Formats: sequence, C-alpha cells, structure tokens
Amino acid sequence: MVSLRDYRERIVSVKSTRKITSAMKMVAASKLRKAQDQAEASQPYAEAMGDMMSRLAADVQVTPSSPKLLIGTGKDDVHLLVVIAADRGLCGGFNANLVRRAQQQIRELQGNGKTVKLICVGRKVRDGLMRTHRDKIYESFVNLSGKKNSISFTEADKITQCILDGFDIGDFDTCTLIYNEFASVLSQKPEIRQLIPYSMGAIEPEAANDDVFSTHDNGEEEKAIQVSYEFEPSQDLLFAQLLPKNLSVQIYRALLDSAAGEQAARMTAMDNATRNAGDLIKDLTLQYNRARQAFITKELIEIISGAEAV
Repeated sequence: MVSLRDYRERIVSVKSTRKITSAMKMVAASKLRKAQDQAEASQPYAEAMGDMMSRLAADVQVTPSSPKLLIGTGKDDVHLLVVIAADRGLCGGFNANLVRRAQQQIRELQGNGKTVKLICVGRKVRDGLMRTHRDKIYESFVNLSGKKNSISFTEADKITQCILDGFDIGDFDTCTLIYNEFASVLSQKPEIRQLIPYSMGAIEPEAANDDVFSTHDNGEEEKAIQVSYEFEPSQDLLFAQLLPKNLSVQIYRALLDSAAGEQAARMTAMDNATRNAGDLIKDLTLQYNRARQAFITKELIEIISGAEAV
C-alpha cells in the first residue's frame, strides 16, 4: 500500500518536472522567434538565386563539356544522402521521424542495387543512423549553431565543400538532401531534395522556346511573349560558378528550416509535457486526499472501537 509520504514526494517531484518543462517551453519559444527571423531573412536571396537558375535552365544546352554538377557523372551507382537533424533531443518525434525516413530511403536505394553513403548533420541523426549504418557514414557535422545558437552561411559552406570534394574525386554519383521542412509551428515534415546532379524539374528546352497561350475570361486567346535571354559569359561558365553557390544556398536553407523546426517541435513537446504534468499532479492530489481520508477514517474507527471495548 502506498503511504501518504510516497504520494507527497511524488507530487513534489512532478511539480519540479513541470517547472523544468515550462521553462524549456519558454526558452524554445524565444529561440523559435530568432530562428524564424533568420530563415525569413534568407528567403529573398534564395528566391533570387532560384529565379536565376530557372532562367539559365530554361535554355540550357547539355553537352559533354557542361559542368559535372549539372550533368552528373553519367552513372547512378553510388548515392550520398545528406541528412540534417538536431544536436539535442526533447523535441518530440522531430529527430526520430527524420531518422526513420532516412532509413526508409536507404532501404529503397539498396533494394535497387545502389550503394549508399551518409553525411550526418546533427548529433541525434548521427547517433541514430550509427546503430544500423555505421559503415555508411561518410562524414558528420555536429554543433553547427555553437554557443550563439545561430547558424551562419560559413557552416553551410563547410558541408558544401565536403560534398564537392567527394564529388570531384568520384566518391559518389548522386547527392540527395533529407531534412525536416518547417511548414508551421505544429508541422515539420521530412523533405527529400536532389542536389547533384542539378534537377531542372519539369522544364523542357524545346517547350520553353514554344509560344505560350493564355485564355482570358472572354474566351479570347492572347499570345504571351516568351522572353529569350542572352548570357555573357557562356551558360556553361555561369553554371560552373552558380551551381556550387546554389548548393550552399540549398543546404543553408535546409539548416535554417531544421533549426526553426527543432525549436517549434521542442516548444510543442514541452507544452504537452507541462500539461501532462499538471494533469498528473491533479490525479496524485486526488489520490493523496482519498488515502488521507481513508487513513483518518481508519484511526477514528480504531479509537471508537477501543472506547467501546473499555
């Protein structure tokens, strides 16, 4: 039978836990605001870079002399997965969901006869994948945010340089980025994006040069003007300089998205933990009061019984 002292000690313990989770929730909310501001500040540059790459890709003529980052190695045997997660836990399923998605991607690639290598960004994803895929880890990066809890473009450049060095010496043929996309405070979903060779999406060079028609409400068709760009220097030279920069931008955006998603997930997890601790304290207090009342009733019965016996 649980004693009254046990109930009191447990209530005190849960109250201490609630104070910690409440404090962690407020800290995460503060860091989330900073991470969101940093992510939003990077958007204009990233969008301008994407627009420039789209204009180049619309008229690109792929030749054997085109940059390898654009056309690839001509093979698809070795895949490098760059998996970005957090250095710390206590953020719900943020890290576990990403590790699970990375493991699923590894199984799919190996099922197709591909060789897989991993670059792990974040202590939690490194530890999670090391248990089952230690031999596949190509490189790992931890504690990129440092003591200032902010990610700089220099850190993204370090990862980019590691990828470029490996690609130059032929360590892999395809590079894919896996990270948690920050959709909202309540939603962070794993995202997969190909980095090498550069994916031009659904753009077809022949279709890009055709006339485009738009239909108005009155049914009339108006011929839209298709803009043709002239590039100087050549497209190959521009791609050779822009593709590594675009690689850094994509990784930097993924790092910022992951950082914001981590704080949002931690804030949500700590809020739920605080609520659960409050509910548990209510239940324990109710059980304590019932046990105390039963103890008092028992003592009264013993006193009355003793008095009647006399």
